[in-house]
Amino acid sequence: MEVIDADRVHELTDFAGLIAAFETAHRHGMPEKNDRTIYEVPNTDGAADALIILPAWQPQEGILVKLVTSFPNNKARHGTPTVNSTYMFVDGKTGIPQAAIEGEAMIFKKTSCDSALGSKLLSREDAEEFLIIGAGGLAPYLVKAHLTVRPNLKRLRVWNRTRANAEAMSEKLATEGIEIAVMDDLDAAVAEADIITSATMAPTPHLKGAILRPGAHVDLVGSFTPQMREADDDVLRRATIFVDHRQTTERSGEFLGPLERGVITMDDVKADYFELVQGRRSGRQSADEITMLKNGGGSHMDYYAAKYLMDRHLGRTFSTSCSS
Repeated sequence: MEVIDADRVHELTDFAGLIAAFETAHRHGMPEKNDRTIYEVPNTDGAADALIILPAWQPQEGILVKLVTSFPNNKARHGTPTVNSTYMFVDGKTGIPQAAIEGEAMIFKKTSCDSALGSKLLSREDAEEFLIIGAGGLAPYLVKAHLTVRPNLKRLRVWNRTRANAEAMSEKLATEGIEIAVMDDLDAAVAEADIITSATMAPTPHLKGAILRPGAHVDLVGSFTPQMREADDDVLRRATIFVDHRQTTERSGEFLGPLERGVITMDDVKADYFELVQGRRSGRQSADEITMLKNGGGSHMDYYAAKYLMDRHLGRTFSTSCSS
């Protein structure tokens, strides 16, 4: 069994190629088996350590198991990251493990290209102003992925609760030839943006739908638990709502509370990627329409990303036998 490190992951998973692979995969369909299991154990500080297991299996093709651990006290106690992960890819014909893949690099590429596919399908081609909310480890990848599908973006802005982190990210991207400016006033930045990506772990909304400009596209990446939420009710009321997969509505705080309170209904969620890519549902209908995409991920996206990486690693053209 091989070990594929972060450098090799980034070498093999180019943005344009992975986005194209995601689009191709959604024309075919889901892996036959896919699921998610979460185990939590209280730690001595009253919080919970968690193990998350995401398997996906396409018979005779491949098996992907993503293991994620979240230990909230790691940084304070051990000086180590809170979240750690590994991908294991298994040959679908023999059941023999082929590779252990560095998880953080895979998550950064998979998640950013997931959002970029949504932008390709839903944002305006003439979008010029891009705003990213959040400056964590994922943020630079989101910028690059969105630029891949909307290369004519002219102004890139970043807002983060801690300005120093936004400045550090901007300086790093500048060394790579990407011009990006730090914003202090979030509402003012939102009001001017054509594409907004939010990637935070916020427990309460910071994105106000009332100030979105006509034609804006909103990409929500955080809020991956029921307790997290990045956009307020007005975003849901004003936007045409899309998801990468419909199971996202059952897991994210962006939907659970608003659905329970009647702010929206399931009928307001117009389509997911499978429906859009396969032409079964329509995306943006006008230049002034506001669109919202909730990036929820899922083991099927991890499978597609790992299959693309393994095909490239083994010198093959990406393919999948998944079917709807």
